[in-house]
Amino acid sequence: MVQQAIDRLVTGKTVVVIAHRLSTVVGADQILVLDAGRITQRGTHTELLADRDGRYARMWQAQLAARVWHLGGSGSEPTAP
Repeated sequence: MVQQAIDRLVTGKTVVVIAHRLSTVVGADQILVLDAGRITQRGTHTELLADRDGRYARMWQAQLAARVWHLGGSGSEPTAP
């Protein structure tokens, strides 16, 4: 709901988004990946995922994996199901 409202507000405008959740930028026309202050990758979500060894694809996979983590067992370490 919030994302839909933002989408309507930014239509036809240039917007710079800084995000920790990659799902926030999936629909962007261009995504710039920064590492140590330098642009290391540029493209759409689909283009960046195509480079499986690229930083964006690795971060995307890490975020997907983190969604299924849960606390359990004898300690407080996250575990995959």
